[in-house]
Amino acid sequence: MVSSELDRERDYVAKLYERLDELRADAQRQLERVHRQDVGGNHQSRSERDAFARIFEDRIVQLNEVDERLAFGRLEVAAGSDARRSEDGSPDDNTPDDESPYRYIGRIGLRDENLRPILLDWRVPQAGPFYQATAATPMGIRSRRHLLSRGRRIVKIEDEVFDSSSLTDAEASTLQGEGALMASLGAERTGRMHDIVATIQAEQDRIIRSELPGVLVVQGGPGTGKTAVALHRAAYLLYSYRDRLRSSGVLVVGPSRAFLQYIEAVLPSLGETGVVLASVGQLFPGVDATEEDVPEVAVVKGATEMASLIERAIRSRQRVPAEPQVLDVNGESLTLEPQVIATAIARAQESRKPYNEARVTFVKTALADMTRALAAQLRSHGNTVDEDDYGMLREDLRSAYDVRVALNTAWIPLTPQKLLQDLYARPQWLADLTPNWSPAKRALLRRDRDAPFTVSDIPLLDEAAEHLGEHNDRNAAVDREAKKQRKRDIENAENAIRNMDVEGLVHAEDLADTFAEQASRGTTAERAAGDRTWTYGHVVVDEAQELSPMQWRLLRRRGPLRSFTIVGDIAQASAASSARSWNEAVAPLVGRARRGEGWRLEELTVNYRTPSQIAEAAQAMAEEHGLPVTRSTSVRESQWPITTVRAWAGLPPQDALQQATLEAVTADRAIDSLGTIGVIVLPDSLERTAATLAEAMPGDVGIGASGLSRQVAVMTPQESKGLEFDSVVIVEPDRILSDIPRGASALYVSMTRPTQRLTFVVG
Repeated sequence: MVSSELDRERDYVAKLYERLDELRADAQRQLERVHRQDVGGNHQSRSERDAFARIFEDRIVQLNEVDERLAFGRLEVAAGSDARRSEDGSPDDNTPDDESPYRYIGRIGLRDENLRPILLDWRVPQAGPFYQATAATPMGIRSRRHLLSRGRRIVKIEDEVFDSSSLTDAEASTLQGEGALMASLGAERTGRMHDIVATIQAEQDRIIRSELPGVLVVQGGPGTGKTAVALHRAAYLLYSYRDRLRSSGVLVVGPSRAFLQYIEAVLPSLGETGVVLASVGQLFPGVDATEEDVPEVAVVKGATEMASLIERAIRSRQRVPAEPQVLDVNGESLTLEPQVIATAIARAQESRKPYNEARVTFVKTALADMTRALAAQLRSHGNTVDEDDYGMLREDLRSAYDVRVALNTAWIPLTPQKLLQDLYARPQWLADLTPNWSPAKRALLRRDRDAPFTVSDIPLLDEAAEHLGEHNDRNAAVDREAKKQRKRDIENAENAIRNMDVEGLVHAEDLADTFAEQASRGTTAERAAGDRTWTYGHVVVDEAQELSPMQWRLLRRRGPLRSFTIVGDIAQASAASSARSWNEAVAPLVGRARRGEGWRLEELTVNYRTPSQIAEAAQAMAEEHGLPVTRSTSVRESQWPITTVRAWAGLPPQDALQQATLEAVTADRAIDSLGTIGVIVLPDSLERTAATLAEAMPGDVGIGASGLSRQVAVMTPQESKGLEFDSVVIVEPDRILSDIPRGASALYVSMTRPTQRLTFVVG
């Protein structure tokens, strides 16, 4: 009976894959049909063809990404249950057919040739009971089945029955399962994060399906699935609020490149490919910062007083000359009075435009006054000058070298990069701007102009750009023309859909969007990533406890609607400028509003990753050092105790530590030849440790983000944030505590990375 039940599920899932392949083939045929079209030299026809091609290409990518574990669950709805009906009481349109009690749950929704649902997307409301139902609250569900697969083949089924009293003997004999969640937790790590869509738990699902508006803070200790919840929430919001988020997009911000590499496959596997993933160092277009400042410098750059400093620095670049200046204009000597510059500056400042945009007003005003003065001077010399000559005189002034120097000296055009470089490289200017700072504090910002920008510089560049603005000749007429073009695009899309005979398959607005994308040569995500002024419909921030106030100011500009999902753990805050409470952390977004007013808090309390003995040791260490730990309960134990390897005797201290580290890693590989190993060391030991291990294990060792593609990854505590490994080796834990600012947090992070084994290497 069991084998026949397994065979039945295999047959059903095989039919789902047949349908998936049919849809792929159909999309491919449509794409080839579009490519075969002869549109000649007509620009509009070429745009329509390219737009259709983009839609079918995106569809093919989506269908390819969801192949692995296409279907992972089945619900059996109890007879007469409200779960068979929609919210308005009518029969549920997402039920596979009126007679079947079964609902299959998967990564995307599928319908058969007659448009009847055969697979429910995990994000639709009807799939909610798969994650939320319990024996106490079955939600109209009789049983839940997990489908465990390898490739396209179902290899095992796991059953949970909420009403066992109604089972017949025959039905009871078919039930089986040890728990899909536990099977998932025991799986080896691969260096990439996997989605948890098949094993989302009730407390996680409640957060994932939380409403879009507002600031949602998700607090949870290590291993509680914060990152997975955040990514699945992004996928859920994109599905459920597609009309609102389609054109604005979703931004997911992570702490490092290593973290982004770790999570990059999750959203595509859930059917979403349009999200912008960025580290904090990548949030200013054109600059990709990876270098971190030393803690003392990061604290200064992360403080909100830097915003007012940048504003003062920009204002100081508007200067009225102390004395009249004699300018040569095509051989004519013209005296420029300071009042002309003062009047032009005042007029430009009255516009309240950003610095560079207001400079256009300044130049126009100054040139107008100078043109009148030059005309009067020429007339005084006996020349005839009519108003028709003013345009030529103004151009003579504009092109004159002396005039350009005078105007640029009074109000020089600036880029954010130049402003910051000047601020750091000109100590006297910085001193003039910061009379209340100590010399030691100013010295922390001193650096050469050609020094690379750091992660802490990114929000400062963005702050400067906000005040500086850009040279932008767009005006109301251009904006009006853009709106007219949008209307024309929608009308053309409607005609194209009728001509292509694809009504019902493609929406006119979606097709019109692709016209705009073709014109700008990029998808919504690509355009958003390259546009500093882009505002997102929703922003997800992971490891949010690490952000400085200035970084929060940057994110507020990216998400002015204040629609945020913020996940993290205050106890893991290790950055020198990070917050010590969520109320402090979210203040730049919502002011000093109390929890429940400007923001809401959800907590994750179950540790799915870390074995209980490791979690308890990490929590005890954190509490001993006064960290605000959110206590969580681990769902499993590991068969391996925490071990300690001591430095080898008779060797120099560093050599002794290196050999002990090699011994620990070798022991882990002997236990599990395929498992991933994270070796966490202080920055000053990173290169040497990696070299020692690589010599003994050629091809299997990497450093930092690159290490995630190798079996052994050597990294610092900061780089390990958000990652997980089968086993972790922590070298010199006492030095991590003593030598790193907030060392207890850094050690707490390091101790909670393993899913199986933890080893300390001590001197």
